[in-house]
Amino acid sequence: MRKHGWIAVAALVAFSLIFAAGTPCLAQNIYDRVEKAGVVRAGLMYNSIPAAYFNENNEWVGFDVDIAEEVIKRIGGYMGKTLKVERVKVNNKTRISFLTSGRIDMSTANMTHKRERDRTIDFSITYFFDGQKILAKKGRFAKLEDFVGKKIASMQGTTSEKNAVNLLKKLGDPDAEKNVISFQDEPSCFLALKQGKVAGWSTDSTILIGFAAKEPGEYELVGDFFSDEPYGIGVPENQSDWRDAINFALQDMWVDGTYMTIYNKWYGPDTPYYFPMTEKIETWP
Repeated sequence: MRKHGWIAVAALVAFSLIFAAGTPCLAQNIYDRVEKAGVVRAGLMYNSIPAAYFNENNEWVGFDVDIAEEVIKRIGGYMGKTLKVERVKVNNKTRISFLTSGRIDMSTANMTHKRERDRTIDFSITYFFDGQKILAKKGRFAKLEDFVGKKIASMQGTTSEKNAVNLLKKLGDPDAEKNVISFQDEPSCFLALKQGKVAGWSTDSTILIGFAAKEPGEYELVGDFFSDEPYGIGVPENQSDWRDAINFALQDMWVDGTYMTIYNKWYGPDTPYYFPMTEKIETWP
């Protein structure tokens, strides 16, 4: 082979190695890797009450935490072994990118299953049903129309941000895009509301309920739901074995009652975050 031929082959090999190194989630079957390594890397929020947050004892707790750990426990049972859970902090900006980069194996992180997101990652069946509302200081607003011309906080780059803009436009606010103020995370949104920098904060209702419970009697949800937010566990694309295992675990949890035990622990009538269950988990024969 001539010199130029060898150079071309070497370049092709080098490119292939770089590409493979940069796409770890495509280079391996996650189910097989988990079965061999015995570890699952679960992406979880860390400041979203009561889904996943650090409590007063600095313990990482919440509905999503319990769901993720139970799912992983059951997948281990299917494999005939005990799996270790490696918790990885994610936020609204990293909960998808960590999946596509291979940093985590699953993302249980307040994530609405949207067609737009489905172009990048895959989702489990819906494991939680929520909707978007607006939180405000108690007694200030009676209905959604009262927020026209007012500032509303939302989290940057989220479904909630887009929904809030669309709501104001629908209600006739000519400055809808300017009146939705973006913040990096949920605590920043709540602080802005508390300090009077915004009139309301809009995101999924259970998140709002969680933060309002920190100061009982000071805040209230205004108006009806104006979006549907079906949550799914995010997984890397084209990992059907792994997604099936997660789906089977969720379904088995529903059938034997474990799901509702976890749900009532965090959202039941005896909690500060009461949110009645509105739908059942999809199950297959």
